[in-house]
Amino acid sequence: MSVTNVKAYGAPAADADLKQLNIDRREPTTKDVEIDILYCGVCHSDLHTARNDWGGSMYPAVPGHEIVGRVTRVGSEVSKFKVGDLAAVGCMVDSCGECPSCKQDLEQYCVPGFTGTYNGKDTHLGGHTYGGYSEKVVVDEHFVLRVPENLDLAGTAPLLCAGITTWSPLRHWNVGPNSKVAVVGLGGLGHMAIKLANALGANVTLFSRTPGKTQDALDLGAHEVVISTDDQQMKNVAGKFDVIIDTVPYVHDLNPYVGTLAINGTLVVVGYLGPLDPLLNTVPMILGRKAVAGSVIGGIAETQEMLDFCGKHNITSEIEVIKMQEINEAYERMIKSDVRYRFVIDMASLKA
Repeated sequence: MSVTNVKAYGAPAADADLKQLNIDRREPTTKDVEIDILYCGVCHSDLHTARNDWGGSMYPAVPGHEIVGRVTRVGSEVSKFKVGDLAAVGCMVDSCGECPSCKQDLEQYCVPGFTGTYNGKDTHLGGHTYGGYSEKVVVDEHFVLRVPENLDLAGTAPLLCAGITTWSPLRHWNVGPNSKVAVVGLGGLGHMAIKLANALGANVTLFSRTPGKTQDALDLGAHEVVISTDDQQMKNVAGKFDVIIDTVPYVHDLNPYVGTLAINGTLVVVGYLGPLDPLLNTVPMILGRKAVAGSVIGGIAETQEMLDFCGKHNITSEIEVIKMQEINEAYERMIKSDVRYRFVIDMASLKA
């Protein structure tokens, strides 16, 4: 297969800084869309993969799965895009297309496993996939998304991960005008959960450990802030919430939040992967038919629905734009939560 060599930024090893390198992109096949990348969001998953925090990283690792750009070439059988269109790519670039999950537009739960935008198995060129910290990307049109023309492009990039990760559970659990929703954690995921839940018409509460984020949460669309370390405030919201979106990315105690669920309520974990400590107390779950569930990103149709919704309501992420050459510093700041609320790379800095 013919390839094009392009500039990228990646980690040559787990203990190495990201640096400029070159990677191969396939020439577009009949169903492919080639995208000139304009902006790429920075996700915690990027850092974890670059540093092999989860194990299994393949090097060089070129992260980036919050991609927004313009179409530069299309294959002969492509029907959804033309040269010049705005386009986006999220966390997936392929799936089997045949399993029960894929048949239900739930590619994120593909039974054999979806192909990640980076660090996945490259079924075209061999080796592994490279992400959006690069000049361009070539993706099957099924996994390419339309971007509403009215949205700020840089602020749109994080919608491809942070946005859909919170939108999917809000939609699955039928959040709407009569819903009482709480969000745990005000970061890249949390601030999007507040914006989206508010736009869906829900009454939205932020759970925070400190009062310092109160005004920010209210400005983003929360109607109330509850300090989770304040026993009285937690008692005041016992049995209140229909859905809680927990975005905290590290191990923490879920039990206090379960107590704030209404009958039939569900706490959805979207930020943390791993065993719980302390263990869940099932008593309030059984006595109130309450549930603790998990959710990951969303399917392609659902992601397009989210982008269209954001276009209608003019919703984008709160961002800080950086140059590609500043990515290592950005990773260190991200570890310290020193960003409001998502870094986005201006990819013109790589092409210069």
